[in-house]
Amino acid sequence: VRSLGSIALRKAEDVDFKYHFNFFSVNFNEELVALYGGSLQRQTKFVHECIKVILKLYRDREFAPTSVAIVGHSMGGLVARALLTLKNFKPELINLLITQATPHVAPVMPLDEYLTDFYTAVNNHWILKAQDLRNLTTLSVAGGFRDYQVRSGLAFLPRLSQHDSALSVVSSAVPRAWASTDHLSIVWCKELILATIRAFFDLIDENTRQITEDPKRRIAVLNHHFVRHPAKIYEENPEVFTELTGAFKGITVKASKWTYSSYNDSDGKYFAFPLASHRKSYSHVYCENSMLDTSSWIYGCMNSNSSVCLEATDLSWKAELLPTTKVVILKLQDYPSLSHIVIHVLPTVGNKYTLDCEFFKEDSRTVQLPVTHLFSFGLSSSRILLNSTGLLYNVQLQHFNRIYQAFKIYIESHCQVPSSTEISAKLHMARPQNDNSVPELNIYSSSDCQYEVILKTSVVQILGQIIRFHAGDLPVYVVSNILLTYGGQLSTLISTGQCSDFSLELVRTAKPYKVEPFISIIVFLQGFRWFRVIWESLSLPEVDAAVLSSQDAWFPLVSLTLFLFGTGIAYWSGVFFSMSLRLFSSLWLTLIRTTVLRKDKKLMTPRRLCGVLSLALVSWTTCGAFAVFIIYLQYLFKDSDPSKETSRNSSIHTVKNQSSMDNTSKATQSLSNSTTVAEAINSLKMHVTVLNLFTWIVLLNSPSLIYWLKNLRYNVRLDPDPCRCTAIILVCILEILMNSSTSEVKSSKLLKIAAKVPLPLSVAMLAFGRMHLYKVPHFVTFSFLLHVLCCIV
Repeated sequence: VRSLGSIALRKAEDVDFKYHFNFFSVNFNEELVALYGGSLQRQTKFVHECIKVILKLYRDREFAPTSVAIVGHSMGGLVARALLTLKNFKPELINLLITQATPHVAPVMPLDEYLTDFYTAVNNHWILKAQDLRNLTTLSVAGGFRDYQVRSGLAFLPRLSQHDSALSVVSSAVPRAWASTDHLSIVWCKELILATIRAFFDLIDENTRQITEDPKRRIAVLNHHFVRHPAKIYEENPEVFTELTGAFKGITVKASKWTYSSYNDSDGKYFAFPLASHRKSYSHVYCENSMLDTSSWIYGCMNSNSSVCLEATDLSWKAELLPTTKVVILKLQDYPSLSHIVIHVLPTVGNKYTLDCEFFKEDSRTVQLPVTHLFSFGLSSSRILLNSTGLLYNVQLQHFNRIYQAFKIYIESHCQVPSSTEISAKLHMARPQNDNSVPELNIYSSSDCQYEVILKTSVVQILGQIIRFHAGDLPVYVVSNILLTYGGQLSTLISTGQCSDFSLELVRTAKPYKVEPFISIIVFLQGFRWFRVIWESLSLPEVDAAVLSSQDAWFPLVSLTLFLFGTGIAYWSGVFFSMSLRLFSSLWLTLIRTTVLRKDKKLMTPRRLCGVLSLALVSWTTCGAFAVFIIYLQYLFKDSDPSKETSRNSSIHTVKNQSSMDNTSKATQSLSNSTTVAEAINSLKMHVTVLNLFTWIVLLNSPSLIYWLKNLRYNVRLDPDPCRCTAIILVCILEILMNSSTSEVKSSKLLKIAAKVPLPLSVAMLAFGRMHLYKVPHFVTFSFLLHVLCCIV
């Protein structure tokens, strides 16, 4: 708000404070609502109260405002949109909403159901109540590829047929900004702030001295400053026709290509291009001007003779401002009444600029360049040579419509001084359905150069796109890999009586072909109506992959890549836990030499029961994630006991074998100690896997814990708490698991079921957890519950 306010103050000074804006900031105490959705509804109601209080401040003013304009950054923009969902909110209280780097489509990380439910409620309301939003103008500005937190595709507002007062732009495409921003710098990017404030002042109605109530004018102003800037100061009703007097020297140009350079020209002049001789041979006229002022410079004559243009229309409003020039492209067929195109050259003192014009056929300047295949890996290229000496080329990139396509485009200019330009080509979102448009590369060239366009697939950029669109899915794939390994260890416990090592079992069991085909088959069958009817009759939720597939954001090969990434992360996390536990156990054994082994083999004792009840009470009265974290720490330190016991038993085994006992006694003792050591090792391996799974549960629940700790001084109890019930169940389960051993599990009748369940759970997790990360702990908890039953039954 400081950046907006300071620029607005300077702008008010320029107009002698005829108009000025007052800015109010809403303090949300930096709550982490992007990760915890429990306070979003409360924030929305708070903003509503703020608006009512602000408007009361101006109640007795001569030009009292009846509405406010809102600028919302990140989740603040979503909260502003959510105002329309409140029952007692009057839509006329907001007339303009500008959001910056706001994820409108879906949450970046759907870590709790309150967050996803809030998104569903807001987006559904804006779709179903589109008629009520006709008087609200909305602009969404995305940060582009430098915003690693919120990708631009999430920031695009849906364009509804009933609601045409919504614009979505990327900061790198905003005129006079042309730069990508990260998630924070978008709020103080000077170029974007200037565009925003200029738009605010152009929106003022001189009669009411407030932002105009005309939605068409509001969208026109936003288009002027954020979409297509004609290099002119905005005018609500610009003069359509003007008269060019004979005060300027007129020159008739009959050539199809023309260049003029001006330097210290004290006499203004205009150049007239007769269109009658060009209409049959050419379809378009293109002009560019390197003088980036705001004056009119190109006109169309309606009625003219050889010396003066009697009536002209100002075509400067058709121009588009580019970083180094302003250009106009006119289709001659759209202007049948024009007899001449007139270029107005203003007097210049100390300034040098160039004007270029040419007539051309659209077909001769439009070329098609098929993109290289995704699996060419940059080894092959697609290229085209532009032999013409024109000023404009339109290169259509054929078959470029998927988010996983990414290319490097090299433009080599063959001039007196050769040069090369490199461009990264990738999409912010997939091409919408029923849209046949093709990405285009517009080359504004020099007439004395030849250009060669070379396109290659970029493997690095493809991986970047996968990470950009699916990095939030990685926890699901990691947990799925660990869960498959967990089931494999239970299976080896049945077949061999031994628990296999985590790393070896991960390599053996965690195979993508066990999981991916099921999801692909379901997505394929979802395309048939009869299958969808059966699916809905079973009250099953929609498969996340099917939703992503409908958005053209899911591809089986990408899912395979993510699964392999998950395998790698799971492998190294297992290695890390094993090494950490062994190191901690060794240090503990060195510092505290315990000579008495733990003899308590009971799964639940009165003391442990009291601990469970205490943690359940903590979960219910404070924060569920806090209770989960406590039991995690308890398990972490408890898990070192099997490792310490293994070390002690190994020492005892060695010492006893070297003692001078009789052969029978020695053999018996050796066998007993070997069995104890093997059992301890098996239990340790199983505990490491359980702890590995439990770590991801803690990580997925950590946002609510952080939110609770940050707001602890205001309220001891987190309400609502997304993991309160899950935490109570986990506390009970893990208190038993941490005191269990594989000897109790091996004799269970339920072990076969417990060993087979992780596979369907992994499939279900990938099917329903990618867009709902908060469901992942539920699948893991169910697997833990079966393990506990194996210890009891």
